[in-house]
Amino acid sequence: MVNIVGLEDTLAAHPFAADMDPDVLRTIAGCCSNAIYHPGDYLFREGEPADAFFLIRHGQVALEIHVPQGAPIVVETLEDGEIFGWSWMLAPYTWSNDARANDQVRVLKLDATCLRRKMEADRALGYELYRRFLPVMAQRLASSRMRIVELATEPRPIRARPKG
Repeated sequence: MVNIVGLEDTLAAHPFAADMDPDVLRTIAGCCSNAIYHPGDYLFREGEPADAFFLIRHGQVALEIHVPQGAPIVVETLEDGEIFGWSWMLAPYTWSNDARANDQVRVLKLDATCLRRKMEADRALGYELYRRFLPVMAQRLASSRMRIVELATEPRPIRARPKG
């Protein structure tokens, strides 16, 4: 049996839950579990169902974009205290990138189906979650745009022209 009180305390200690109403915290904790990932483990893969979001308690997670015939591009590296995985909020609820553990990562994993059901029943809960996610989403989009500019302006190796 899951210890909701322990999860509630762990959730309350995360920056995501700062100043959160205790009733909201309790409701969210009911959809929460602890998870551990090891270096190189994928927390999720692009195209898979977005069935959770994550609060990092310890470790680093790389958000990656798949590149055909190439190494993935790390768009952002996230650390303790950060949240990620907002694809669960928007239909069709599929991941738009990969998330990989850089080292041992401890997270609170929040079940998306459970949360969406609770948000439908309690619109104030939905508002509270969106209010906390939207600034993160806006910051990530701005960071992604800057990363694209960096990649586009990196010097590229000069290739020899074919003779003939």
